[in-house]
Amino acid sequence: MKTFQRLAVSAAALLAADAAFAKVVTKSVVYEHAGTKLEGFLAYDDAKTAKGKLPGVLVIPEWWGLNAFAKGRAVELAAMGDVAFAVDMYGQGVVTEDPKKAGELAGPFYGKPLMAERANAGLEQLLKTGLVDPRKVAAIGFCFGGSTAQALAYSGAPLAGIVSFHGGPVNAPASAAGTVKAKFLLLNGADDPMVKPEARAALEKSLEDAKVDYQSVDYAGAVHAFTNPDADRLAAAGGMKGMIGYNEPAARRSWKAMQVFFEEIFGGH
Repeated sequence: MKTFQRLAVSAAALLAADAAFAKVVTKSVVYEHAGTKLEGFLAYDDAKTAKGKLPGVLVIPEWWGLNAFAKGRAVELAAMGDVAFAVDMYGQGVVTEDPKKAGELAGPFYGKPLMAERANAGLEQLLKTGLVDPRKVAAIGFCFGGSTAQALAYSGAPLAGIVSFHGGPVNAPASAAGTVKAKFLLLNGADDPMVKPEARAALEKSLEDAKVDYQSVDYAGAVHAFTNPDADRLAAAGGMKGMIGYNEPAARRSWKAMQVFFEEIFGGH
C-alpha cells in the first residue's frame, strides 16, 4: 500500500510540474505572398508540443485585419491543445476599425482566387512549424474570414474541416463536386441583416450539390459579428448599429459547437 501511495504521489507531482511549466507560446511570423509582406501570429502550448504533433487550426480574421480579437482566438485554441496560426490577409501591420477602409481592403478578395491563395499562404506557414499533425488541420474564420475559410476548402487545401462564424456565403463551385473533403460547420446569426436568407439557401444547395458534409446552426437574436466583444463599440463608431453586435450566449455556444466539431474531425482532442 505504501508503495502504491508513493507512486500516486509521484504521478501527481509530475502532473503538477507539467502544469507549472506549461505555457502558451506566441510568435510573430513574417512571410510573403505574391509580393506582399505579411505577418501572422502563431500560438501553441510548449508542454503539449513537446509530447508530439498536435491538431493545427488556421484562424482567419474579420475584415478589420489581424487584430487583437483574432490573436486572442489563436491563444484560446492553443490553450485547448491546438497549434493555431492567425493569418495576415492584408499586409504587415494593416489593420483598421473604419468600416469604409475595411471594405476597401476586403473587396479585392471576394470572388477572386486571391482569397484562397492568401489564406493558403498562411496555412503553409502553419504546416511549416513541424508542430502539426497534417491529418488534423482545420480553418476557422469570422465574417470575411468565414467566407475565406469556405473558399480555402473549395481550393483543395488539406483541411479536415472549416468553421465559419457569421461568414458571408461563398457558394461551392461546380469544380467542388465530389472533391471537397473538408466538413463544414456554419455558425450564423439568425437575425444577421448582412446575409440574406436566399443567399444562405443558395450556399446550402451548392454544398448539397457538391456532396459536402455540412452543418448549419442559427443563433436566435444574433446579428453579424456576434462573437466579437468589441462589435458594439465598432458598430457605434462606424455607423453600423443594428448590423453588427456582440451576443454573449451565441458567442459562447458557437465556440462550444466548434469544440464538439473538432472532436469529430480530429478523432479526439
